[in-house]
Amino acid sequence: MKKILIIEDNQDVRENLAEILTLSDYEALKAENGKVGVEIATHQKPDLILCDVMMPELDGFGVLHILTKNPETANIPFIFLTAKTEKTDIRRGMNLGADDYITKPFDDVELLEAVETRLRKSAKLNQEFTRDAKGLQAFINEARGYTNLLNLSHEQGMRIMKAKEPLFHEGSYPRQVYLVEKGRIKVFKASEDGRELIMEVAGPGDFIGYLELLNDTPYTTSASALEDSEVYFIPREDFTFLMHQNRDVSARLIKMLAKNLADQEENLVRIAYHSVRKRVAEALLRLHVKYQEDGQPVPISMMRQDLAQIIGTAKETLIRTLSDFRDEGLIKIEESSISILNKEKLENLPN
Repeated sequence: MKKILIIEDNQDVRENLAEILTLSDYEALKAENGKVGVEIATHQKPDLILCDVMMPELDGFGVLHILTKNPETANIPFIFLTAKTEKTDIRRGMNLGADDYITKPFDDVELLEAVETRLRKSAKLNQEFTRDAKGLQAFINEARGYTNLLNLSHEQGMRIMKAKEPLFHEGSYPRQVYLVEKGRIKVFKASEDGRELIMEVAGPGDFIGYLELLNDTPYTTSASALEDSEVYFIPREDFTFLMHQNRDVSARLIKMLAKNLADQEENLVRIAYHSVRKRVAEALLRLHVKYQEDGQPVPISMMRQDLAQIIGTAKETLIRTLSDFRDEGLIKIEESSISILNKEKLENLPN
């Protein structure tokens, strides 16, 4: 049963809405003002929100602003209920990300049609898309169904890269967003003396280069292929449209990108607080997931210098640590390849 949150300070209107929704097989949640509504939305995660505009404590615009800043509530369909019909109010609500606007008084059929339409659109766009070129293209094609996204171009495409070939350089201006389809791409920062610190190894399903594009700033890192790779790209203009022209679409895209943000933050925490042994173990475990073929792990094949840059340590320190792990029976080393023999012990290695 779908949950609909009603945020309305007028008790008669609130109860009437709840009755209509309950009779139509929805679960009606009720909030008497904006502050209570935000609390219920945060904890209950309704499927849709009906919200009055003019309320004490916190008005409808404030409610929408707060909820759209929270990733857990940002993609909940939001419909304003108001007696005000001035175009400036309607425009303000839509600019904040409202999905629809119903003016009072309204009849039962009008209300239910608006609710059903928003729920259908939300369900359609929020279906799971695979994190690969096919899934992202399906997402873009779905987004084209929205009126304000009809002008999305068809200039997305695939770039074939050889090992060591650069994807972009620190200081250059972003023109595209990238999704790794095959292979692995290293994202790194270079110091003045030429040393590199690898911030991320992006594998299939990982996005690259979107933060700088969103912030309209030059790249703060460089990226190049660790091995022969295929990278799907989205032009800057299309990515901007997807992020800013429709609330449903942007919320879904943010959800797809969120994994990369979390991974980067975790990597910086590891470098800052974990011992070298712990960092090497964690890096091997992360790469163990990245290096797979047909869902099965394969030996990690990477230059020792690149691996040291991922961990944030000297190459010599890495080699000594790998030798210790081999002697402890945790890994097997064959030339440049590393295979994990005891995943559990690596996972539980003390810091």
